[in-house]
Amino acid sequence: MKIIQITPGTGNFYCGVCIRDHSLVTELRKRGHDALMVPMYLPLVADDPSQKTDTPIFFGGINVYLQQKFPFFKRTPRWLDRILDFPGLLRFSSRFANMTRAKDLGEMTVSMLRGEEGHQVKELDKLVDWLRELGDIGAISLSNALLIGLVRRIKQQLRVPVVCALQGEDDFLDDLPQPERDIAWNTLSERAQQVDAFVAPSHYYAEQMARRMNLSLEKVHVIHNGISVSGADVSSHEQTSPVLGYLARLCETKGLGVLIEAFILLKQSGRHPSLRLRVAGTLAPGDSRFVKKVQARLTSEGLAKDVQFLFNLSMESKLDFLKSLTVFSVPALCSESFGLYVIESLAAGVPVVEPHHSAFPELLKETEGGLLCETNSPASLAEKVDFLLSHPDQARSLGQTGQKYVRERFNTGLMAERFLKLLQEIAADEV
Repeated sequence: MKIIQITPGTGNFYCGVCIRDHSLVTELRKRGHDALMVPMYLPLVADDPSQKTDTPIFFGGINVYLQQKFPFFKRTPRWLDRILDFPGLLRFSSRFANMTRAKDLGEMTVSMLRGEEGHQVKELDKLVDWLRELGDIGAISLSNALLIGLVRRIKQQLRVPVVCALQGEDDFLDDLPQPERDIAWNTLSERAQQVDAFVAPSHYYAEQMARRMNLSLEKVHVIHNGISVSGADVSSHEQTSPVLGYLARLCETKGLGVLIEAFILLKQSGRHPSLRLRVAGTLAPGDSRFVKKVQARLTSEGLAKDVQFLFNLSMESKLDFLKSLTVFSVPALCSESFGLYVIESLAAGVPVVEPHHSAFPELLKETEGGLLCETNSPASLAEKVDFLLSHPDQARSLGQTGQKYVRERFNTGLMAERFLKLLQEIAADEV
């Protein structure tokens, strides 16, 4: 079956959504399917050479912005569009993504959700024309519901089933300014009726988005995100001193500030004098100011020497990073549809401490690999981390159990198998 996976690129850093989509496409190919990853907005970032293709970038970020702001660019020739879609130029422009005003972002989001009725209809036509040239497509998979504006034109022109993943749209839409926020949610709900099926990574998020998009829960299928679980072994951990770790975007909404305060409390308690903190992840445009703020906080407490910051790790470096940890935590403040970093940590045999909200209780119930703490509470987080550091046998047991269940329940093979089963069900319904 020819399966097209349409995924927004980031230009210069890894993201959980991209990793999930890359893993799905890779596994589909292993199973003999003609799966192709198609980037939108910016180039995709991937360590896997098999994912680096000559597939063009559609809805290039520069063209999308110019067509939103200036009517002239809705009529420019395609040769000029191709110049503006040059990958190197798009990577460079991605460094300044934080310069877009919130109002501009809201208007552009609404326009993209409106698809053929939006300012970027020329880009939509280019994508549909290119897809038509590929021949017999079995299904098209959208990376998230913010791409739902593509669906109506695709189904009208290509007569192909469209499946849409749900991955963190709620926080993004809720952060838009009014009135665009309400318009975006209403447009999303209206356009959602045209999608054949939605895929949510957790029951929590399936219920959340079904309610907010006015969908029947039967139309939202839960397929847990999967990761490659080879190469990680808890028995390989060798640490001379305990290490608390964080691996996610380096921003306030992921709870990095909460973790820093919990680390300060742990050091001030005197119970773990040799404890170190290792912070790694994506440093996106606009995050530098916040990172400097938390670094200054550590310096003021005389703890800067005990904390290491690592930016934009490669996949290979990420595995080595995880294996260096004793306990892991990303105490996110935002709504998390899944939390891929939890599964990655447990795959390496490292127990986790996560806040009691969003998908975290569901993940820890499935994996039995960690503890829950109060949301946005450095004291509660410090208490749970202290327990694991003070009871190494129990911490090790949690890590081993979590690793076992991640390998059984959250692997890429199982994710692909369930995804293919869903496509077969959709095909059977259309006969």
